[in-house]
This record gives sequence, structure tokens and C-alpha cells, in this order.
Amino acid sequence: MSDAEKSGFISKVIGPKKRWRAYKARVKELPENHRTAVEAIERYLMHFVPTDGDSNASMFEDLADLFEQAAADGRAIREIVGEDPVEFVDAFAQNYSEGGYVPARARKRLTDDIARAEDAVPEKPEGTA
Repeated sequence: MSDAEKSGFISKVIGPKKRWRAYKARVKELPENHRTAVEAIERYLMHFVPTDGDSNASMFEDLADLFEQAAADGRAIREIVGEDPVEFVDAFAQNYSEGGYVPARARKRLTDDIARAEDAVPEKPEGTA
């Protein structure tokens, strides 16, 4: 695969690099447990076949928006994803693409990662005692 082909594939999967980097910077600022959950969801979402890079970039930006607001409101991970994180992410992704095949091991890993994120000690938001 040539560099041009790789670049085209990467931009189709994650969108323009500038938007991807901005998204990753936002995720890095989340409290640890929310960041862990977003990274697990992100890993799972990589199994979906994007319709286009812009749609996929919007999906990740909206994911960051969701978790930033939840962290600001002090909401727990399960309040966001519910009891079945696979169902949540599948429904979330369908708003942006046709979706794709997700192996059973990826579904299990997502469920396990969300459980681990839920068990992490949440950081207190700034300005709280």
C-alpha cells in the first residue's frame, strides 16, 4: 500500500488529521474513568466501516461532546452507556454510518473495558470539595 493509499484510507477511517488530533486532545482532558470508557468505545467503533471521513470524524467529536458533558455533570459511565455498552455503541454508530462486522471478541472487550472504567475511582471535577 502506497503512502497516498494509506493516507486516503486513514482519512476515510478517522477523518482529517487535524480533526482527529483535536478529538484526541479533548479525550485526553477527560477524567480517567470517562477517558477509559471513550477509548474503549473508540476501539470498538474502529470496526465499523465509515461512509466517509467527515461522518466518522463527526461521530468521534459527538462522542467526546457526550462524555465531556457527562463528566461536567458528574454522571457515571453506566448512566451514559446503560447496562449493555455494545447495544449503546451500535445504536450510536448507526447514526453515522452503515456499520460493519464487529467480532465477538471486540464486543466482549468493550463490555469488559466499560466495566473496568466504571470501577475506576472517578476524579472530582474542578471546583468541588
